[in-house]
Parts: sequence; structure tokens; C-alpha cells
Amino acid sequence: MSQTTTRNSYNWIFVLLIAIVLLIALWTIRGILLLAFAAVLLTVFATAPVRIFERWGMNRGVAILLSVFLGILLIVVAIMLVFPTLIQQFSVLFTDIIPRGVEQLIEEWNSGRVFDAFPFLEDYVQNFVIDTEVINQIATQLGNALGTLGGSVLPIVGSVANTLLSILIIIFLSMYFLAEPRRYISGIIAMTPKWYRTRMQEILEVCDDTIRAWLRVTGASMLLVGIGTAIGLALIGVEQWAALGVLAGVLSFVPNFGPLMALIPSIAVAIIQAPENTLWVIFIIYGMSFLQSQIVGPLLANESMKLAPVLILIGQVVFGVFFGFLGIMLAVPLTALGVVLISEIYIKDFLGDRLWGSVKPVEEAEYMEELMPSPD
Repeated sequence: MSQTTTRNSYNWIFVLLIAIVLLIALWTIRGILLLAFAAVLLTVFATAPVRIFERWGMNRGVAILLSVFLGILLIVVAIMLVFPTLIQQFSVLFTDIIPRGVEQLIEEWNSGRVFDAFPFLEDYVQNFVIDTEVINQIATQLGNALGTLGGSVLPIVGSVANTLLSILIIIFLSMYFLAEPRRYISGIIAMTPKWYRTRMQEILEVCDDTIRAWLRVTGASMLLVGIGTAIGLALIGVEQWAALGVLAGVLSFVPNFGPLMALIPSIAVAIIQAPENTLWVIFIIYGMSFLQSQIVGPLLANESMKLAPVLILIGQVVFGVFFGFLGIMLAVPLTALGVVLISEIYIKDFLGDRLWGSVKPVEEAEYMEELMPSPD
């Protein structure tokens, strides 16, 4: 009996040591794993047209080649027709208008003229003076912090050249995943016990549905925010409306922080070109953000993608600490997949609650009635 107990203890110690070694190895290559996850997202996105062509009877290889060709053609058309205007607007935006707008905002604030336009601010911040030198120091520190944050994921995301290298890695990985997805899915299933492989395939299908739902919601939201912001800024007389609309649409990819990052250059431009419409700029940016998060997102999302806002924020903080800036960008799909895995593996399989997520919550009155039944 004692020998059996000792042998079991040694087995548990051995399993624990293997788990520790695996965790250390995973932590060491966490940046590579995140790039692989980004490649999986790109692969799932690229399979949308491939699946359509396969339904039309095309061979998978031909469908992939046709999808890649159409994607390249779309990019070339965009470069020829749209990019010249956007590049010109972005160049004027970041080299001239935004720096002048920030300087003018600081001058208006420190001179007190801003309170003539917004008198309600005077009671709250009338003694607050913006120091230009402090602003420059903060900007420098933020730049250094972003560089450190980017480098914390991988040494290959620290500079522009290395960022391009990371993008190439993601593209090449996604091409391999796209060519033979079943091989990699079968490999994941093969690493699970035989009795659990059918269930693992079901879980992977749920994960696939979740990623597709996130891509659908994110794509529609970015399109809505970009077009809506561009139209709104054009109506109030902002000349660089197209560039600011594209910027707002791209930044809406990052929940919570995206609207704030889009607001700063928009306000700087409005101060130079249409200072009387500054409040309208704030209303447009956050109005489109509200439509994205409260109306469009819930309408398009499935149950696995209906995440609580606080859960998304916690996910951004956690994955930002662990994976850097790329972790913040991919926090939503990572959080959604984490919720799916906890629900499917821990709650349904380990705890045995197979009805989790399909039972309506009990109303408080019914719950209290069950606890304290009436004397009758």
C-alpha cells in the first residue's frame, strides 16, 4: 500500500515538473505564439472567399489562388484610386495641421480664451496651466513606453523594419495554415486523449465560430465607424475628413482606447479649421463609438462574442501586460476564446454542467419564493 502511494506521489511530482517546464517554455515563446494566433485570425478571414468558391464546385487549391489574386487586385485598385488622396491628407495632417492644432490648443488654454467658448470649464480647471515642456516630456515617455511595450512581445516588433518582418511572418504562417488547415486541426486533436477527441473537435468548431463572429463584428464596426466619422467630419467642414475617417475606422479595432486615440488628432484638426465645431467632433467620434459598441456589435455578435465591457477591459490589461501592444490589439478574440474554453472544458466537461448557457436565469422573485415558500 505504501509502495503504491509512494509511486503515485512520484508520478504527481513528475507531472508537476513537466507542467512547470512547459509553462516556462510557453512563456519564453509567448511572442511567437501570439504571431501564430494572429496568423490563425488572418487564415480564418481568408477562408471566407475560399469557402464560397468551394461551394461553387472549385478545387481548394484553385479557390485559394483565386482568392489571393482577387485580394491582390483589390489592394492594387485601392492603391491606384484611393491611396494617393489618403497619403496626401495624412501627410498634411501629421506634418502640419496636428502640430499646429496642439500648439494652438495649449495657447488658447493657457491664455484663458478657451473659457470664452466653453465657460462651463472655468469653474473646474481655471487654475490648470499646460506646460509645453511637460507635454513634450510626456510624449517622449509615451513613445519610449510604446517601444518597450512593442519589444516586450518579441524583439522583432521594436522597429519599423522588424514590424514589417513580423507582418511577413504572419502572412507566411497564414498561407501554410490556409493550404492545409485539416492537418493542423488533426494535430491538435491528436494531442488529446482518444476518449476526448470527438469532444475536442466540437470545441474547435465552437472556437472557429467565435473567431468568425469576431471578424464579422469587427469588420462591420470598422466600416461603420470609418464611413460615419468621415461623413460627419465632412459635414462640419473638416478638410481632412477622409484621412480622419480612415484613422477612426482603423483605431476602432481596439475597443476602449481606439476612440480616444482617434479623438486627439480630430480635435487638433478642428481647432485649426473649424474651432466652433470642436464639440461636434467629440460628439461624432464618441457617437460612432456608441453605435459600434451598443448597437452594431450586439446585433451581429453570437452568444460567445457577447462579452461584458469590463471583461474586455480586463482582457486588454492582462494581455497587454503579458504580450505588449499586440496583446492589447488582439485582446478581444483572446478573451472570447478564453471564455469559450472555460465554458466548454471547465464548466461543461469538468464540472458536468452541460446546460450552462442554455438555461434562462431565474428571476429574483422566483428565487426568493423557492427559498421561502408561502405557508399555503
